[in-house]
Amino acid sequence: METVALVTGGNRGIGFAVARGLGERGLTVLIGCRDCDRGAASARELVSAGLDARPILLDIADDASVTTAAKAIEKEFGRLDVLVNNAGVKLEFHPSPPSQASLDLVRETYRTNVFGTMSVTLAMLPLLRRSNAGRIVNVSSGLSSMTLASVPNSKHADKCMLSYNTSKAAVNSLTIQFANELRDTGIKVNAADPGYTMTDMTRFDGSRTPDEAARVIIEMATLPADGPTGAFYDNNGPLPW
Repeated sequence: METVALVTGGNRGIGFAVARGLGERGLTVLIGCRDCDRGAASARELVSAGLDARPILLDIADDASVTTAAKAIEKEFGRLDVLVNNAGVKLEFHPSPPSQASLDLVRETYRTNVFGTMSVTLAMLPLLRRSNAGRIVNVSSGLSSMTLASVPNSKHADKCMLSYNTSKAAVNSLTIQFANELRDTGIKVNAADPGYTMTDMTRFDGSRTPDEAARVIIEMATLPADGPTGAFYDNNGPLPW
């Protein structure tokens, strides 16, 4: 029986690298995408490499889209084994003083990063409960760590972005909430920091490639039974909240 993974925002950047990495480990990968053509093209690229990849229309900021995707997965597979909540937005660039933030921009960021992630998790959870070893990975950021950001003159303290940083801190919190509820079910819920990566989101600035960034996410998505839950990791190990 195949292991089925859903990667939101899986048609490009870090999400695509995660999809490829999971496919290389033998998983059937559903590439969540807002654009059918782009998702199909990404899936074809993975299929041409011998991987089992399929596009699925999914806009995490649209509840109807999320519901439709969950029903489609249930109809075809009956369950879901891995959920990677990768899709997200970053609508400001540092330096971005909090006092100059636009509330409209903050609301738009939260609509996708926080409420979209919640929506997908809630919709997919009944399917994950049918898995023998469900895994949820929420893609976060080191910039969300309040511990690291509270160190004066550190790289985390200097990168002020009211909407992005606080939205990812909220993602960290919901990670803990779900992990605590599901701790005795076998479903593991963790957050992962891929690092500053060269993608559309960073305008292709950054110190890491998508493949390098994807490694920690792939590891958290394929944890063994004795792996952690309710944790926050990057490639070097645990991070403080």
